[in-house]
Amino acid sequence: MTDELFTGFLDDYYAECEEHLTGARTALLALESTPDQPGRQRRIVDELFRFFHSLKGISAMVELRPAEHLAHGLEDYLRAVRTGELSVTPDGISLLIDGTQLVERIVNAHRAKHELPAIDDVLARISASLPRADTVAGLAEPRPGSATAGSRERSAERRLWKCSFAPTRELLARGIGVDTIRRRLSEIGTIVEASPIVLPDASISFTFIVEVDARVDFEAALQADPVTVEIAGARQPAEDQAPGAPTLDLEGGPASVALSHVVRVDLTRLDELMRQVGDLVISRARLLESLSRIEPYVPAAEWRDAQENAVAIDRQLRALREGLMRVRLVPVGEIFRRMPFVVRDLARETGRKVTLLLQGQSTEIDKYLIERMMDPVLHLVRNAVSHGIEPPDERIRQGKRPEGTITLCASAAGELVTIEISDDGRGVDAADVAARARQAGLPVPAGQVDSATVLALLCSPGFSTKDDTDRASGRGVGMSVVKETVERLSGTITLDSEPGHGARFTIQLPLTLAIADALIGRVGAESFAVPQSAVREAIEVVSTDVRQIEGNEIVPYRQGSLALVRLARLFGIGGEPPARFHVFVISTGTSAIGIAVDRIVGQREIVVRTIADPLVRVEGISGATDLGDGKVVLIIDPPALARAVRQRTARSLGAAAGWGRIRA
Repeated sequence: MTDELFTGFLDDYYAECEEHLTGARTALLALESTPDQPGRQRRIVDELFRFFHSLKGISAMVELRPAEHLAHGLEDYLRAVRTGELSVTPDGISLLIDGTQLVERIVNAHRAKHELPAIDDVLARISASLPRADTVAGLAEPRPGSATAGSRERSAERRLWKCSFAPTRELLARGIGVDTIRRRLSEIGTIVEASPIVLPDASISFTFIVEVDARVDFEAALQADPVTVEIAGARQPAEDQAPGAPTLDLEGGPASVALSHVVRVDLTRLDELMRQVGDLVISRARLLESLSRIEPYVPAAEWRDAQENAVAIDRQLRALREGLMRVRLVPVGEIFRRMPFVVRDLARETGRKVTLLLQGQSTEIDKYLIERMMDPVLHLVRNAVSHGIEPPDERIRQGKRPEGTITLCASAAGELVTIEISDDGRGVDAADVAARARQAGLPVPAGQVDSATVLALLCSPGFSTKDDTDRASGRGVGMSVVKETVERLSGTITLDSEPGHGARFTIQLPLTLAIADALIGRVGAESFAVPQSAVREAIEVVSTDVRQIEGNEIVPYRQGSLALVRLARLFGIGGEPPARFHVFVISTGTSAIGIAVDRIVGQREIVVRTIADPLVRVEGISGATDLGDGKVVLIIDPPALARAVRQRTARSLGAAAGWGRIRA
């Protein structure tokens, strides 16, 4: 196999490992929540067995021996549970969780070409847990055929049956479908294989191989059900199947049936495709610009045809862009699914009792953002356990339930995705944060600090509200990285907290960073693009309504006031200010600011070109774009402007001092 082919094969291996490990994590959490449901426990254990059997097989194919041996050990442990030699216990579940996390670490280390972690300790724990020494003697080096012997031992006590079911309209009208039959078979035995069969008349039949206790009269139990039953041949044990052999598991739901319709595509290829679509967007803008210049010289009838074609191209290109975006979107559950393990480990380590609630896991976001938001969300969840949730005895003294609650919630509205991390713990004490900040030499405004200032202090490099460090908490580095990551992704993070009642961090991100709708504002001879997702509304203001307070400009706005940022003054654009101008209102409530432009040109679809060079990067500018006329148009970064305005106002700095570094 060539290096290129093997590299592609490894990419498939890593993707499959992620699928199996994700399924195993979900199943383990479900297993932990079903202590008194032996029937459901059996189904979950069977599912876990299949996950680790698949991991063992594909790891053997790429010769990643530590992952293969560890998966084999976990498979042996689960086999003992399936045969009744072991029962499901909290210690056993902890062992399976530790083993799953170790397999994940091995795969990640192999992918990053780092040193692989040792597996001896976990294998020793598995060996000590198994009832028969001969079963575990070869865990470190699995012996061919050892699993087969176990299967033959079980076959004497259990029998395999082949069941066929052909759905019809009459049966469906009576509420009898494949799911009904599947549940019925699961009540009597264990479904070890399921597959659909297309018949010559184009109808579909379903075949199930069911493992049943030999003492059960299986045919009599299904006498009233519309299935045909026959004794199956000797069972081919799961552990004797070819590694990576494809199977169909109807118990997995629609996702399993749809596997044949799934194509894995490297994200870099989608990035390249998105870049090409971006070039098309720019070319379309240039075409429209050219058409507008020749309009006076073209007969009306021919001009209408050209205009109709241009509109059709515009519509089709927007549909292409939206279709490509749907391909890049993945459920935010990719982030959320990892958090139960984190909470479980930290709660066990710190002695706290914590329940994790996950909401909105199906909310979709760009894959690029998912990958970069994993660490920030992870850190906020760890902080909620370490800093937020109180020990059980302290919660009881405060009249709370001994078990704290952390909620992860995701939602989408328009072009924005919101992720909230909240807890019902002790909250953030603004006075304590301010006092610690002063001790650390950080600038703190006089008087009562608001939530924005508290968040800014928490995100200061090196700042921490803990006197000692532990595995869950660093030394203030984490919150600084959280803030930088969110802002780098053109997002915002806010904090709402009530001491004694909990805290909520809210992260807002654009749905994508590549192509976006923007409002175009003009200041003098310059044009600026403001992302439409960040604009709450646009208003017209008369110059006589502007007021000066401590060097800052404000205008009346909805029974309150609105801090004003003039782009002309900010970027040193000369010219006489107009008597009337337009303002983009950014954010809401007391944190709202207004970005003033001479006039609004219109709404356009823009291609975002980020500015990567730190020597030319400017605070308040997120990138640049081309509207089709060949001129570079700067894209405003509203969160950065809002943040700078709030800091300037809070510290009572003048406009020149507050924005000097932006003009630099």
